[in-house]
Amino acid sequence: MNTKQPTFAPSKRAAILGLCVSSLMSLAHAAVDADRLGKDLTPSGAERAGNKDGSIPEWTGGLTKPPAGYKAGGAYVDPFAGEKPLFQITGQNLEKYKDKVSPGMQALLKKYPHLSMPVYRTHRTFANPQSVYDATKAMVGKVMLKGLTLQNYTMPGTPFPVPSNGVEAMYNHLTHFFGSYNRCADWLPVRPNGDYYRVGFCEDMVQGQNFDQRQPNHVFSFYGAYDAPATLVGTIYLVHDPVDYSVAGRQAWIYNAGQRRVRRAPDLAYDAASDGDEGMRTADDYWGFNGALDRYEWKLAGKREMYIPYNAYKANDKSLKYKDMIDKGSLKSDLLRYELHRVWEVQATLKTGMSHVYAKRTFFIDEDSNTIALADHYDSRGNLWRTHVLSLVQAYDANVMFQAPWIQHDLISGSYIVEGLTNERKEATVWNEPKKWSDFQVDAIRRKGVR
Repeated sequence: MNTKQPTFAPSKRAAILGLCVSSLMSLAHAAVDADRLGKDLTPSGAERAGNKDGSIPEWTGGLTKPPAGYKAGGAYVDPFAGEKPLFQITGQNLEKYKDKVSPGMQALLKKYPHLSMPVYRTHRTFANPQSVYDATKAMVGKVMLKGLTLQNYTMPGTPFPVPSNGVEAMYNHLTHFFGSYNRCADWLPVRPNGDYYRVGFCEDMVQGQNFDQRQPNHVFSFYGAYDAPATLVGTIYLVHDPVDYSVAGRQAWIYNAGQRRVRRAPDLAYDAASDGDEGMRTADDYWGFNGALDRYEWKLAGKREMYIPYNAYKANDKSLKYKDMIDKGSLKSDLLRYELHRVWEVQATLKTGMSHVYAKRTFFIDEDSNTIALADHYDSRGNLWRTHVLSLVQAYDANVMFQAPWIQHDLISGSYIVEGLTNERKEATVWNEPKKWSDFQVDAIRRKGVR
């Protein structure tokens, strides 16, 4: 038996020692993070404490009980309806606040002097079920990144409660908890002159843990079907999305009523446009960002305090009519609500040899919910082209934070598209129902298509 120990050159020994030390430090860091969750950090990894001047309060568990007047299954009642703005940020006083205003919002306010950002008192309303917090804590130290590959992650839960790079922060957003939701909503492509039309879209979106049969490497699936205008009715999408795109890519199918058949839809990704959006957004603009991370280099620029759209119950009021919400350049400012929150800033730069209409993107991710609240998009010449405003709302009946409405502004053409509108919809959003995996297969889309 050969008992002679291998020998290495000094440089190689140093490299091996460095790798071991790095691994031990990583494990120690993970242990510290797990111990901090639920203490000085929230169960999702945000700073529990407020800021120094108290303008951001301490997180105390979020909004988990409906306010007076709310009826189960009905429209959300605004728990802050009696509050007035603390101040308004406009193009005229922007210089005073610009360190806490995104470049996209600065450009929007300068372009449209009649628009403003009404800033309200901050409420840290985000909350998830205890089971999600428990899953997050249990995964600390187990979930790893290998390049863009996410290893050892099982939904639900936040894979990286304290992200150390841009990829980790984006995975937190891509896996943020919603369980499942079934809703019908509208989007309105609005031209510079204010003309618009309604596109109705009903979707059944389900995260992997809500299926009766758990699938490996599966983050969510959804059905989406148009119910307006008449020219789009009968078009149905089915999507299966992986957690890790390096193992398998997105699987997508489309049913076309005219052809009465299902076909693969490989273009339903990256910068592809969808029917009815007038080319105002890309497929991966949904949720602020969705899909594969492989076309960009990702940098975590750090954490900062910013005014972001939050607790937007007023904009979701069922008494509002779309014609009364539309303004030149955006929705009417008094319908929106901005608050001071801590965000993770992530910068994405297009890789050499990759193609996308956006050469650079910047995402501002709410620290509490790990959900994108603002995003800026730059063209190939480096010009700020589009800014995306995704108002956050806590569904206090389901312990889910969601985005509604979303507004994608074209800062060059003056057009915009507003999505996730339910003001003129009678249907209520249904959260967190268990689903059958067999109902999200190609045969099922055929059955839906011939009804």
